[in-house]
Amino acid sequence: MKTNAISGRLGAWALSALVLTSCSQKQEGAGDKGSAAGDKGAAAGDKASKPAEIKIALLLPESKTARYESKDRPFFEAKIKALCPECQILASNANQDASQQQAQAEAALTNGARVLVLDAVDSASASVIATKAKAQKVPVIAYDRLVPGTDAIDFYVSFDNESVGRLQGESLLTALGNKPTARVVMINGAPTDNNGMLFKKGAHSALDGKAQIVKEYDTPDWSPDKAQDQMTQALTALNNQVDGVYAANDGTAGGAIAAMKAAGIKPLPPVTGQDAELAAVQRILLGEQYMTVYKAIKPQAEAAAVIAVHLATGKPVPTDITGGKTVNNGKKDVPSVLLVPLAVTRENLKDTVIADAFWTTEQICTNQYVEACKAAGIL
Repeated sequence: MKTNAISGRLGAWALSALVLTSCSQKQEGAGDKGSAAGDKGAAAGDKASKPAEIKIALLLPESKTARYESKDRPFFEAKIKALCPECQILASNANQDASQQQAQAEAALTNGARVLVLDAVDSASASVIATKAKAQKVPVIAYDRLVPGTDAIDFYVSFDNESVGRLQGESLLTALGNKPTARVVMINGAPTDNNGMLFKKGAHSALDGKAQIVKEYDTPDWSPDKAQDQMTQALTALNNQVDGVYAANDGTAGGAIAAMKAAGIKPLPPVTGQDAELAAVQRILLGEQYMTVYKAIKPQAEAAAVIAVHLATGKPVPTDITGGKTVNNGKKDVPSVLLVPLAVTRENLKDTVIADAFWTTEQICTNQYVEACKAAGIL
């Protein structure tokens, strides 16, 4: 699988980073021993302060989307600790509050963070954060979401996000039998999220002219509850006549599905999603959700960690980590790691999220899903 190839490549980068960091530690340790001979007290003080010297800040945007705290953060932290045991991780979650994320970033800078790994709540506030970091000569890695309109971003680690939206749109068309008369409701992501706009653009590139988009909404804060309200409004306006639903992620998909269930719609029309959340995988098995986009979060988080450790320890980032790829954010060509998204349906669940151990059969196939798992060939 592509994800395995990506993981293997990251393993090589990680080894390179580890060797560099280990060498640095040995040189510093030798210096400490020399000074200890002359002044044991001073050397002890240096040794005690050393762990606080290398700080890496991870700024996550929200917790309504399950992946950030359950996948991104632990994968990132584990890789940092493997590469740089003495590094401290300053992790925070803004809970979809841009002002809170600004405060968290400022606190990280005040506390001596050498690198900011920034998954932005919104573009405008993120640009301010990046500019402040640059003024203090602290590099910024835009994680998952690109920060447009600033020259203060040093690296970008994400997926080809227009491709994500295009995959969703193309999958929905397949489920609808490629009928141009099919009536589609679009439940997009947050309008303040640059990724949300890219998903939307990619989806429109697939759907426009090939289906009828009868209602379309942007979803503030990616809120499943707001998505449910929007879908309820659409059903009322359309007299429940809906053939398919483009939902930008699994949270909004869950909200849309809840609205259709409440309206008594049977069978449910095909619904897209993204992130391969556990609840979404289980809905796919039951036939309630048609597909999700699987983005292999572990290699994404590990790529960000490798770059962060190099930057924090003053080592040059290996050029092969980006493969020479850049993404223009309106101000500069940002060196970028762009991973490959995969469309996941009931037919290939076993070969994707389960094969990659993103979710185990034990996690997926709990009591109420056992029969569905057997029918799908998972058990």
